[in-house]
Amino acid sequence: MEKIPKQEKSRIIKVVLFGVESTGKTTLSKQLAEHYETEWVPEYARDYLQKKWDKEHKICEKEDVIPIAIGQMTQENKLSKTANKVLICDTNLLQTKVYSEYYYNGFVEPELEEVALQNTYDIYLLTYIDTPWEKDDLRDKPNKREELFYVFEKTLIKYNKPYVVLKGDKNNRLKKAIEVIDKLLQQ
Repeated sequence: MEKIPKQEKSRIIKVVLFGVESTGKTTLSKQLAEHYETEWVPEYARDYLQKKWDKEHKICEKEDVIPIAIGQMTQENKLSKTANKVLICDTNLLQTKVYSEYYYNGFVEPELEEVALQNTYDIYLLTYIDTPWEKDDLRDKPNKREELFYVFEKTLIKYNKPYVVLKGDKNNRLKKAIEVIDKLLQQ
């Protein structure tokens, strides 16, 4: 079985959007990448699981977690080589770990947990749930967003990850994210 790639060392600033489904992570990732004229790493699970849904009408299962993690890290490592000072990650393996634990009664593949906890990012932008929930084939927890938000935040606290909560409309979130990233670029 293929192993999850380790995060490759890089001198760029790595920013990860982190949080519950339908809280604007992808929109903000694209906006930040455009602002900084750099790369953004899409959420590999979206394409992977959409194809599965279209073919089998099934959502994520335990056996999908490792292939998703492999795809996510492969993309991140590849794009970190061509990023311009900052790499914007729409998600990361810590988020995959949180969802695995949540959906599979605390279960997480040991390999995923190990790699997720070894990976480092300069800042986590934790997106709050004050955006409208948008239904699609893969989103399934509109009534659990507040509960999940606190699961995500507790995870960042537990593992001592640097984070900022982003609230408000798209413009406020973008402005705050740029302020935070600009400070990192000045260090």
